[in-house]
Amino acid sequence: MWQAIKEFCSRPRRLKESGILGMNCRNYAVISACNKRSLYPLVDDKVQTKLLANKIGITTPGLIGVIEHQYDVKNFLEYVKNYSEFVIKPAHGSGGKGVMIIKSYTQDAFTTPSGKQLTFNDIYQHISNILSGLYSLGGKYDVAVIEELVHFSNIFEKYSYQGIPDVRVIVYKGYPAMAMTRLSTAESGGRANLHQGAIGVGLDIQTGNSLRAVQHNVPVSIHPDTKEDLLSIKVPLWREHLEIASKAYEMTDLGYLGADIVLDRDKGPMMLELNARPGLAIQIANGRGLAGVIEKIEKTYPKNLSWKERVDFVLNAH
Repeated sequence: MWQAIKEFCSRPRRLKESGILGMNCRNYAVISACNKRSLYPLVDDKVQTKLLANKIGITTPGLIGVIEHQYDVKNFLEYVKNYSEFVIKPAHGSGGKGVMIIKSYTQDAFTTPSGKQLTFNDIYQHISNILSGLYSLGGKYDVAVIEELVHFSNIFEKYSYQGIPDVRVIVYKGYPAMAMTRLSTAESGGRANLHQGAIGVGLDIQTGNSLRAVQHNVPVSIHPDTKEDLLSIKVPLWREHLEIASKAYEMTDLGYLGADIVLDRDKGPMMLELNARPGLAIQIANGRGLAGVIEKIEKTYPKNLSWKERVDFVLNAH
């Protein structure tokens, strides 16, 4: 299979020589070869992903409820009556679209992390938009997932503006291959979305230490809002992050995937979601190409190891 990747990626030569994995190469020679389309629902449906993860011991944000029908939207306060805060998201959303975080509320007023005040009608309309497919892949009818809010570790508090930072790990045939953390900014509206102005910080796959940072694909070293040194980041519980990513391969049988992980102050690393078509900006954040990493895994990494053995191998590789 690696020969097909090399042949397909042979143009332009400059990208090949630098080990960059391009979009066409990713789609044709990696995703098509490693990910059966019949398996996509395992990661495209956040409810199904959560249930599978919990079965194999991967911690995820607690599920409060699922709203499937328009007639039930008016009753959404019944779902959250025992919770002081919550998150609403589409089950089939992507890129953080359609995610609404409520930090506190009364019967009539709902407060977001930025302090914005929303009305009952605002929440009602947002859930209705989710059900109509406004945020879902392909615009298909969707369901609204209500989850417990993650309380991210204060270790990252000075590196992220308002929003919850996460760690994206690219996994190839069960091996954690490349990682970055995504940090929200004022420009990104408190969301860890690189396209909206969040910062991507490449992480050493063996240590979880920062390597370099970029915003809008331009190298940066200081967070524009918090003024903290982005190159001093060290992700704690790094092995546990890699274990979640490696287990996701057993859970889905997807040969190429992205695992998004958050660090909760009480529960430790938690899997937020999985992606069968992870983007390629992680290469810019790391300053190196994925194609070279994939080639090394194909040629030199042992086959048929358990998830734990794969993590051990990555952490001790030379």
